[in-house]
Amino acid sequence: MDISIIIPVYNEEETLPILHKAIHEVMDHEKYSWEAILVDDGSTDKSVAVLRTLTKDDENFTTVEFRRNFGQTAAIAAGIDNSIGDIIILMDADMQNDPIDIPRLMEKLDEGYDVVSGWRKDRKDDIIRRFPSRIANTIIANTTGVKLNDFGCTLKAYRREVITGFRLYGEMHRFIPAWANSIGAKIAEIPVTHHPRKFGQAKYGIGRTGKVILDLLTVKFLTGFAGKPIYLFGGIGLMLMGISIIIVLALAIIRLVHFHDPEMHIVRSPLLPIATALLVMGFQCILMGLLSEQMARTYHESQNKVAYQIRNIYKSSNNK
Repeated sequence: MDISIIIPVYNEEETLPILHKAIHEVMDHEKYSWEAILVDDGSTDKSVAVLRTLTKDDENFTTVEFRRNFGQTAAIAAGIDNSIGDIIILMDADMQNDPIDIPRLMEKLDEGYDVVSGWRKDRKDDIIRRFPSRIANTIIANTTGVKLNDFGCTLKAYRREVITGFRLYGEMHRFIPAWANSIGAKIAEIPVTHHPRKFGQAKYGIGRTGKVILDLLTVKFLTGFAGKPIYLFGGIGLMLMGISIIIVLALAIIRLVHFHDPEMHIVRSPLLPIATALLVMGFQCILMGLLSEQMARTYHESQNKVAYQIRNIYKSSNNK
């Protein structure tokens, strides 16, 4: 299988038939073999029934149904786990992403890239969604070192080998390029089509900002220090202990200069307890780094825990 198109679905019953038709109109004329994995993330409307109907007689489509709502990242992870394509295409189900851009993503991959990210350069959302997104993109780009304009655009193409070496959870799907970059993936970005939403309402808003920030800190730590956490904690510890030593030396010099002045006694200085506290904190950071080194040995094993539970998987009756 050349391409697996992974699509999270949550309450998109009106859009799904349009999406189904649009994908076929594009992919049926391409040279690639392909499949579409649509993951229902606990929809409360008739999305599952629509998906089952669309999947029943379509060998290219598979529906994965969650037991409840686990979130967009978990839906993407389930789609990847149940796909077989060499190339993974991620896109939304609301038809704001357009399947017509898939061939363009593939053309860019063929230039030698491992990741091609969509950029909603002419984004059709209101300013309440665009402005916070622009700030978030700047922060994420500067923190991770991956210079993309639009981390929030779901439409992206990945070679399987750069997307399957880690477990997705939380709001981590927007940071997949950062994970890929940490293992040396070659990343490109191209402008893609973005349509106004025609049906329903946006499922994800500004309320996720706090989660995104925390996940960004997690990604920064895991991509930069997961293999050697002692470099982070030990570095902080040495810095704190170094400051403590400098303070003590400064106090000692002051005491020598003012040896006969009882008011300048080192014990009376408020800097002494500060130096002591910094010394203790630095030592604790180094110990934490050593403990983290031991935990890092079992890190990859712990990533085998999945972040979702599947109720059913529906495929065409023609698939064996």
